[in-house]
Amino acid sequence: MILRRYPALLLLAAFGGGCAVPGWVPGLGTKAPAPGPPVAAKPKSPDVALPGDVRVRAMTVDDSVADRVIAVVNNDAITLGELQETIIAYRQESRQRSGPTDAELAKQLLPRLIDNRLQLQEADREKVVVEDAEVNEELSERVKTTYGAKSVEEFERLLKEQGVTIESIKKRLRDSLRVQKVIRRKVALRVSVTDQEIVQYLEENRAKLETGLSYHARHILLLPEDGASDAAAWEAVRIKAELIRTQLAEGADFAAVARQHSKDASARDGGDLGTLKRGELSQEIEAEILALQPGAVSTPYRSPLGYHVFKLESKDSLEGGGLVRAKQQIREILFREKYETRLEAWLKEIKQRAIIEVRL
Repeated sequence: MILRRYPALLLLAAFGGGCAVPGWVPGLGTKAPAPGPPVAAKPKSPDVALPGDVRVRAMTVDDSVADRVIAVVNNDAITLGELQETIIAYRQESRQRSGPTDAELAKQLLPRLIDNRLQLQEADREKVVVEDAEVNEELSERVKTTYGAKSVEEFERLLKEQGVTIESIKKRLRDSLRVQKVIRRKVALRVSVTDQEIVQYLEENRAKLETGLSYHARHILLLPEDGASDAAAWEAVRIKAELIRTQLAEGADFAAVARQHSKDASARDGGDLGTLKRGELSQEIEAEILALQPGAVSTPYRSPLGYHVFKLESKDSLEGGGLVRAKQQIREILFREKYETRLEAWLKEIKQRAIIEVRL
């Protein structure tokens, strides 16, 4: 039976825990969960197209057909019941009420079951072992953070109510951890990123990386007075802006001056524009602000609206701590690219040397 109170269980138990690679690295890539006990289901489509122009007739799966073999992976059988269980578990985990039909999901999930079986066979070949303590630790962690039970004992009781044994869950976790270990050994540990590659990426993508940096600024806006001649009004506001700039240079508090004189909506907040991402303001105004050193005040700047005086409070840059953070992000980007390429190549390799038969 499928665990109904915790619908994500059967899939999550197959996509297991920690691996000594960056957090984004998937335990099984895009692989589906390991197969489990047969489950009855009623597909919506009369038959399912599978690789190699083979069609598996979709039907209500009962005990008499659940063990029907629909694929053989190096003499290791995958049954129709296992495929149907995976479809049901997928729907429960994603909480889908509509979307792909069972036939469409079968077409997607059977190749993933095959891939997962191949990975488990690689773990066997590599003699990958997962100790009971590792499984118990992973289970305890998931019981609290993923499954929502207060303890393993409570979780086991809920499982029994649904007719699912704790041993079947532990087997899924063990298989998941074994696959993670073999992927780490065959893929992650064979990927490296050099400092030279990081520097090259930084130089080639500096403009793009700087776009994501933020800065914090303040602003005073002075507007020409109504009623004066155009030239006279602009000259008057320019002179006022220069006087304010002088006050600020002599130590006047920018926020207080902004509250008193600024005509911008930010005046009540002391001219505070908050933290901005590069590209949020117009290119001309942003250039005036970012040309300043943190703590500096700009000379009056004229725009079609009026005269502006800016103060740069702080800004991120590709220097110092910002450079360290950028290089770490670049390392992760390059690692991810190399990891995914190597994982794809490894999966292709084990498929090429495998004997896979998909059949009715």
